[in-house]
Amino acid sequence: MNSRSAARLQWLQDTLRAEGMLPIAEAAQRCQVSEMTIRRDIAASQDTIVSLGGRLLLAEHPQVATGYDFAAQQDSFAQAKQRMCDEAARMVEADDTIFVDCGTTLIPLFAQLDPNMPLTVVTYALNVANAIEQMALPHVRLVLLGGLYYPVSQSFGGEELVTAIRRLGINKAFISAAGVHVDKGVSCFHFHEVVPKQVALETAVQRILVVDESKLDLVRPAFFADLETFDVMLTSGAAGEALRDTLVARPGHAWPTLKVL
Repeated sequence: MNSRSAARLQWLQDTLRAEGMLPIAEAAQRCQVSEMTIRRDIAASQDTIVSLGGRLLLAEHPQVATGYDFAAQQDSFAQAKQRMCDEAARMVEADDTIFVDCGTTLIPLFAQLDPNMPLTVVTYALNVANAIEQMALPHVRLVLLGGLYYPVSQSFGGEELVTAIRRLGINKAFISAAGVHVDKGVSCFHFHEVVPKQVALETAVQRILVVDESKLDLVRPAFFADLETFDVMLTSGAAGEALRDTLVARPGHAWPTLKVL
């Protein structure tokens, strides 16, 4: 980030603390730059500023914050998430259709994509759609699947969503989780996330699990897949190395290819 971008971000943060909300168009006018420049600044803000419906807000704003604390989750193991998303971006190919689930783990992925790469992104998560909108990626076609909205995870659910996923040709499904256990499988906090994740895994040609080390050896309430369901797993840290040793010591399973980053 250059000094001018840093200065604009500081001004935006100060202004949003004072005013609460600022339209992107007004921010661009007051900073004397283009709206695309403002969106790029926001994409580099480490998620302290978010865009909702063309308006800028601080991440701690009551309209953004929910019981599942997205700001805290974004900050948790941020460097590990960045490394994993760097690797995930290298797996994406031109003209792919990729599925990205809800949560915060995969948000850094979009800043790592080649802006000139033609790509279709399928998601049921509002925060994922907002991240793509902030990046202003001209060659990305966004498919935002709707239904009943769940503020706790900023995502949608319902039978219509499941039907829509099954009708799509998905090359790669990037899936996050809140818990990964060798014997008890892969799980998340919210039961409404289970079916969309499962249907995406059934539909995709390649299935990639992306979880940082803090999620390993944990079991959460909503089980959605066995570990063997995945083709590739991206993780981090000493706990990731320990998991690799565990999988090596237990042959005879179709374990995913494990990359510790």
